[in-house]
Amino acid sequence: KRKMPTYNGTINSKLPRVGTTIFTVMSRLAAEHNAINLSQGFPDFDCAPELRALVTKYINSGLNQYPPMAGVAPLREAIAAKNETLYGIRYDVEQEITVVPGATYGIYTAVAAMIRPGDEVILFEPTYDSYAPAVEVHGGVPVYVQLRYPDYSIDWQAVQAAITPRTKLLIINTPNNPTATVMSSEDMRMLEGLLRGTDIAVISDEVYEHIVFDGHQHQSVTRFPGLAERSFLVSSFGKTYSVTGWKMGYVAAPKELMAEFRKVHQFNAFVANGPFQYAFAEFMNNPDAYLQLGAFYQKKRDFFLEGLKGSRFKPLPSRGTFFQNLAYDAISDEKDTDLAVRLTREHGVASIPVSVFYRQPPAHRVLRFCFAKSETTLAKGAEILSRL
Repeated sequence: KRKMPTYNGTINSKLPRVGTTIFTVMSRLAAEHNAINLSQGFPDFDCAPELRALVTKYINSGLNQYPPMAGVAPLREAIAAKNETLYGIRYDVEQEITVVPGATYGIYTAVAAMIRPGDEVILFEPTYDSYAPAVEVHGGVPVYVQLRYPDYSIDWQAVQAAITPRTKLLIINTPNNPTATVMSSEDMRMLEGLLRGTDIAVISDEVYEHIVFDGHQHQSVTRFPGLAERSFLVSSFGKTYSVTGWKMGYVAAPKELMAEFRKVHQFNAFVANGPFQYAFAEFMNNPDAYLQLGAFYQKKRDFFLEGLKGSRFKPLPSRGTFFQNLAYDAISDEKDTDLAVRLTREHGVASIPVSVFYRQPPAHRVLRFCFAKSETTLAKGAEILSRL
């Protein structure tokens, strides 16, 4: 057998500082050491059997060719109805909703549609790891505003100072990964006021929109007219229905923005999986599947925290998502990247070091744990962590 020959040309990388994502690294390390994987954000339980049955139904019905570029009509209609019911806004089914192969794809495509070389994009730090590369690969310049530890609140004066004539886009994520915070209505009104009179667009990553705890309400950009008129709303079927491996989501935006989005989308993925779209359209007839999600995950959060009572970890507030951040100042002065590796190798619990979501490691020491797991898994993980 011949080995693949070496490429001897010059590669001028568009992403010279980007390596393998931390989620891949920690999940691989967890597998190597047979560790409890509380790192990557996916459930260890299956989706609803009714949803699996619907996928089989539509595959067997022969709907296996290209769907419409924007998504099948019944699903776009169900998405429009959901947003109208929950947030009081009615997106036009034909011109303002596009079904996409995953929320990360949706964010990347919105950036691709809006950003030209030299344009600035405001990001909040710690920032989810796909945002900055999407900006940089299109020649954009990330401009960071650091959230205030330990509550990860937003310094709106710093946001105002970050806005320049070159600012084209601002990306928000609520509920937020990795901080597990949620933006308040006051936050949204502050953002609405700051952007009034500008041409700055917003990408609002709301993939955890249905996973909010303790009586808090998800404040979608769609609730605020001054934001809705300039925003790409991004959501995820994978997070909502526990099918992260299906890579399905949607983007909604005013028709002027969506027209630009679709110009890029049609020459990239072009469409999302057809049979799955019909399955989601029918499954969305039961809103309880997502309306009960907050209570479902709050119970898991509380179960995990109960198991950690008496430990030397300090839980930070988790108001949404399925993540719990734990400060470990009382346990070790190691870098979080080192402790995360050691916990996996020596104690059999994998986590995500929060410093990887910063350009420079912060002074505080925090690990992120995913509680979208069975109670058996969470109990075992909490027991091990409580012994440290």
